[in-house]
Amino acid sequence: MQVGNKSYRVDTDIPDQVPVFPLSGALLLPGAQLPLNIFEPRYLAMFDDAMSSDRLIGVIQPALVESTSSKGPVEDLCQVGCLGRITSFAETGDGRYVITLGGVCRFRIGEEVVQRQKPYRICRISGFLGDLEARDQGAEVDRKALLDSFKAYLEANDLEADWSSVERASTESLVNSLSMMSPYGPAEKQALLEADNLKIRAETLIAITEIALARNSDDYGPVLQ
Repeated sequence: MQVGNKSYRVDTDIPDQVPVFPLSGALLLPGAQLPLNIFEPRYLAMFDDAMSSDRLIGVIQPALVESTSSKGPVEDLCQVGCLGRITSFAETGDGRYVITLGGVCRFRIGEEVVQRQKPYRICRISGFLGDLEARDQGAEVDRKALLDSFKAYLEANDLEADWSSVERASTESLVNSLSMMSPYGPAEKQALLEADNLKIRAETLIAITEIALARNSDDYGPVLQ
């Protein structure tokens, strides 16, 4: 996995502990980019420290209230997040940072590191090393079904898209971009993150979209002709 100027290839490229950034409803995927606007003092300190070291941050959602799965070692956080590398950094002049994180790999969270020197949290992690492999999974995805679902959602919500850009995008980029930009809730975003592969992620996104369209149709009448 190439992220910015850094290559991540083997397990030793992934640290065993990272600062974690709990962010509800946010989704970062390997190979994709997530823009962030940082203003809380503890997270400003976290990004300062990351910039002076390996530039790595663990993005993870707070634990889902509706989840029935067994709790992990850090009970107030989801068990799976995504490691991100700071690939762009700008100061706004009013105390904020505008950051872009590039997704490196997903990780499973381990125990929290007890420390008092920092205002933010640090946790042990184990990376999903399969995410580091350079391979194109796009051929396994039903691209037509994905685009049909996307088009139906746009039509139902009176939205438009730059179809020339959509058609030029690789299937992997399309699946991950649509997953990250989708307006769904934390549980749906977590399901997209935890999908075993790109094909399952695409199928999950299609299913979530179809459920949203069906719900919209039940509430307001037919949305598709």
